[in-house]
Amino acid sequence: MAETQFDLIVLGGGTGGYVAAIRAAQLGLKTALVDKAKVGGTCLHQGCIPTKALLNTAEVLHTFKHAGDYGLVAQEVALDYPKAVARKNKVVDQLYRGVQFLLKKNKVSVFEGYGRLKGAQHVEVSAQDGSTTLLEAKDILIATGSVPRQLPNVPFDGQRVLSSDDVLSRADIPSSVVILGGGAIGVEFASMYNDFGSQVTIVEMLPHILPQDDEEVAEQLSKLLTRRGIKIYTSASFDPSSLKIDDNKIHADVVKADQSRVPVEGDVLLVAIGRKAVTENLGLEEVGVEIQRGFIVVDDHYRTNVPHVYAIGDVIGGYLLAHVAAHEGMIAVETIAGKNPELLNPHRIPRVTYSRPEVASVGLSEKEAKAQGYDVKVGIFPFRANGKSLILGEADGMVKLVADKKTDALLGAHIVGPHASDLINEMALAKFLEATAWEVAESVHAHPTVSEVLHEAALAVDGMAIHI
Repeated sequence: MAETQFDLIVLGGGTGGYVAAIRAAQLGLKTALVDKAKVGGTCLHQGCIPTKALLNTAEVLHTFKHAGDYGLVAQEVALDYPKAVARKNKVVDQLYRGVQFLLKKNKVSVFEGYGRLKGAQHVEVSAQDGSTTLLEAKDILIATGSVPRQLPNVPFDGQRVLSSDDVLSRADIPSSVVILGGGAIGVEFASMYNDFGSQVTIVEMLPHILPQDDEEVAEQLSKLLTRRGIKIYTSASFDPSSLKIDDNKIHADVVKADQSRVPVEGDVLLVAIGRKAVTENLGLEEVGVEIQRGFIVVDDHYRTNVPHVYAIGDVIGGYLLAHVAAHEGMIAVETIAGKNPELLNPHRIPRVTYSRPEVASVGLSEKEAKAQGYDVKVGIFPFRANGKSLILGEADGMVKLVADKKTDALLGAHIVGPHASDLINEMALAKFLEATAWEVAESVHAHPTVSEVLHEAALAVDGMAIHI
């Protein structure tokens, strides 16, 4: 019989859950991990990894189509989407097997089945064969994640009305796509579909796409996407009552800020309006776990209001990002193990949109900093003035650094351009070390590298940039 008594049960095997389970085992806690499907969760199977694999294919396709710019001759370049999907699946499978190996290596007991709390220290696992197993532990960590949010009265059908999950299971590329939501998910799929040859329309209700990012950076990305032929409606709402679906198309009205209506149509409607925490049918109400606005309420150590019950990741809200969930998981289990972990500061969390070009940020935007009472100074440096960016043929975009005029403290960093997802980590480290803009500027950057844009932007904060 399988062992049923543990120090810790982690409910949910996504990035946050499996990382927490591994760290708990490293700290000497006898740990069980419960997941209804394959470990790895949304990030590995329906999110971060498969989408970025397809986005990489889109970027390579774009590069091949512009091979002449590099002095190369490439003929009959075309997308073989089934092969792209097969490559995506291969990457996912390799990483999935890696996660399985790591859990086994760290002696984490994995239970596959639907987990439900039966009190504050028990979890009942229902397997697909109908059998149940009751697990017991001193502490329970909930990491059940989130699912795509759908429009009221407009359910996903996998054919014409799609979630981000549905996109990854499709075997073809639609000729036209209407994307509802201009956040990171919507923008990434817009960029991908555009590179794959689809006509793309984005509808965003807020004043600019990527509403959580710096307005100036988001506006520059909007211009670049528009230049690629993507239609973008901002400060606009989608009228669900106008939606009509026939055998070939979806038809609907977009209501602009002045209340005028614009008809839009596409082969499919991709709904990317956010994600909903998975809290239903977990036994939370019976145990008394507090939930507000659909998310579990926790303190800064991820303790719920019920002793011995913790929660991390998308299920608690905040930034719904895999790397955030993983870090929260480590803090939670270190707390359980009696350690004194460094708490997570939301201003040190990097955020990335993997479009072409990429967008990345950490800390406060200029608008947010001013709203918090800072007297700010800003440094901006364009990629077009960077030698390596020109060599790469990716010179669109800019870096924007926001600093406190009084103390020179770095308040925020915002990037739209090549390799933004890699560059932002230097700025995240600078935030963690409480660096000033001057210190970033004084750090020597190798030449020629794309990262020199950070050096120049830091110099630009005080009007001292060299190459503009």
